[in-house]
Amino acid sequence: MNNELNYLLGQVAKGRVSRRTFMGRAGALGMSAAMANTMFANSAAAQTPVRGGLLRAGLQGGESTNTLDPALAASEVPFTVNMTWGETLVEVDAEGNIGMRIAEEMSSTPDAKSWTFKIRSGVEFHNGKTVTADDVLATLQRHTDENSQSGALGIVQGIETMEVNGDSITLNLHTANADLPYLMADYHLMIQPNGGKDDPAAGIGTGAYKVVVNEPGVRHGFERNPNYWDNDRGYADQVEILVINDNTARVAALQSGQVHMINRLDPKIIDLLKRDPNVSIQNVPGRGHYVFIMMVDTAPFDNRDLRMALKYAINRQEMVDKILGGYGTVGNDFPINSAYPLFDSSIEQREYDPEKAAFHYKASGHDGSPIILRTAGGAFPGAVEAAQLFQQSAQAAGVPLEVKREPDDGYWSNVWNVQPFCASYWGGRPVQDQMYSTAYLSTAEWNDTRFKNEQFDNLLLAARAELNQDVRKQMYSDMAHILRDEGGLINPMFNDFVDATSNNLGGWTKDPNGEQMNGLALQKCWLNA
Repeated sequence: MNNELNYLLGQVAKGRVSRRTFMGRAGALGMSAAMANTMFANSAAAQTPVRGGLLRAGLQGGESTNTLDPALAASEVPFTVNMTWGETLVEVDAEGNIGMRIAEEMSSTPDAKSWTFKIRSGVEFHNGKTVTADDVLATLQRHTDENSQSGALGIVQGIETMEVNGDSITLNLHTANADLPYLMADYHLMIQPNGGKDDPAAGIGTGAYKVVVNEPGVRHGFERNPNYWDNDRGYADQVEILVINDNTARVAALQSGQVHMINRLDPKIIDLLKRDPNVSIQNVPGRGHYVFIMMVDTAPFDNRDLRMALKYAINRQEMVDKILGGYGTVGNDFPINSAYPLFDSSIEQREYDPEKAAFHYKASGHDGSPIILRTAGGAFPGAVEAAQLFQQSAQAAGVPLEVKREPDDGYWSNVWNVQPFCASYWGGRPVQDQMYSTAYLSTAEWNDTRFKNEQFDNLLLAARAELNQDVRKQMYSDMAHILRDEGGLINPMFNDFVDATSNNLGGWTKDPNGEQMNGLALQKCWLNA
């Protein structure tokens, strides 16, 4: 009964079930008319936006080294901060559709090699300047510059030329790409005045909120943008992000009412937290994955047999059960799962195999010295425990893995993409091209495994131009096999996004694109009285 009732109430909140239908189903479940009427009214009212107040989020994933430069956003707090003050040309909604933001229209040539975006008229930056196509041009130009160190470098490198025609910008590609609109939704590509070339970390954009406090690793404060163009966002007068990296402190802040939403709920306490009548668990399967990454150009990880030994030495199902508490699925050493279009489900699942691990370890000729795996509590929820499980299963196979715990603060600047073997996470991307372009294309700025494979690169570029979906699916399958067998990615698990909210919060919807409603919770939610 409870499951069906909760489902019905959720549909009421979304406006998908009428009062008549709800009353009929509630009666069939044995509920009195008076109680059903009250529940219907409360659920319907909860989704009527309320304006005003201070809305707070308590988030893990912030450091003292963070910056407001969207090109450099690499962890959850900078991502959410930038999604609060900034906007991209387009966005991807919870159903995987493209929605218009700074662009109000888009079109392409039949071969998908040239794309035109018409810029929405009357949109203002926080400094009062009107957004123009030239600002969009400058933004994309900045991210194509390798000196920007942009996480979107692998994406924008596919653009051959860009030109402004009045209120529109046209992007001409090296090769056709039917997925280009999805790439333009990448959260690094926030449109900035003059592209951010004057001051990339100014935090000036077009979002519903303006930055008023920026204390990296501590808190970020915002006030409503009075000239914001979209009436369906920005309900609170003020919003604030408190950086709370400690799991226990983050949950306590939610339960005490200090914050209204938190991210990265530890699966071990979910059942306990469900007993709190003032808290709701918000989980949704998606494309996020918790990983261990080896730099394939750095010894001893430049040895394929050693990499294969480590891949066979990890027990994926054990991690899903013990680290995720079942809130996820096993990975297969490439970053794509069934949430992606054109996923090949026939690829053989790699299993824990101590004998194969021992075989490849011996074949590697490794000298027996400890193989150092660096991790931190902030790498992903349960990252330290996951590394310890990895160490145990590896030792059972005779692979000398040693875990070194690093400080949370500075992990994303001092360890990730710096040290040759560490724990990390990816939030995933809406389409395979974007995920591969961001992290596995040879020239990608965020190629954190240093994977460079000419056959893989050629397939990726060819798949962009391939309009036959069956052929394209096979290309992506071939790429998955190459990365799985040759790359430095150990992907044991795809995680659900598990957030928690207070029950006086309205407007929350599940979005498989990322935690905290893909970073938009502060813009889209409100406080009920």
